Amino acid sequence: MPTATVPFSVQLREASACRHAAARASGFVSALLDGGLGVDAFARYTEQLWFVYAALEGRATGKSPEEDPVAGPFRRPELARTPGLARDLAYLRGPDWRHDLAPLPATAAYAARIEECAAGWRGGYVAHHYTRYLGDLSGGQALGDRAEKQWGFAHRGDGVRFYAFDGIRNPAAFKREYHRRLDALPVSGQEKSRIVDECRRAFDHNSAVFRELGELYLT
Repeated sequence: MPTATVPFSVQLREASACRHAAARASGFVSALLDGGLGVDAFARYTEQLWFVYAALEGRATGKSPEEDPVAGPFRRPELARTPGLARDLAYLRGPDWRHDLAPLPATAAYAARIEECAAGWRGGYVAHHYTRYLGDLSGGQALGDRAEKQWGFAHRGDGVRFYAFDGIRNPAAFKREYHRRLDALPVSGQEKSRIVDECRRAFDHNSAVFRELGELYLT
């Protein structure tokens, strides 16, 4: 359980460390990073990301910091991933990419949970926001690097624009500021405990998506 003596950002990182490692060590992610899968697998993963980020960046999340002092301060336009994902999918799947787009069952459950939190529990939304965007700015960059080398995409160009954070010149400084906002979150200790639990749940959802992708491409 979180304690008052440990910064909340540290509590979140420590509580999710094992699940984070497990997600990165999944068979599907390992195979992508090792160059053992084709571009179709990467494109299918990109499709799943579309549903997750559409939920994170949907209308239910659009309140200002004044209207929403819990989640509002974390919503920054330079983090938005759906514009890049749309360009990536058009490049990977063609201009009609939306026509046959469908989430895996695990992805649908993940997106539904994000939307549920966005609509009714702002602390839970913060847990999902933290899990995704700070991961994107950190270890998530490795998948973009691998895709560029494996399939010859231009550096953070179409196909891998999801991994480009052009509006963030100093990712390390951005993450420090994000951590400060987490530490200043205006919620009770009990609510922080719930947010930590939701962060673990977010990693479990992410791992479930990787398992289903693995069932498609590793069997």
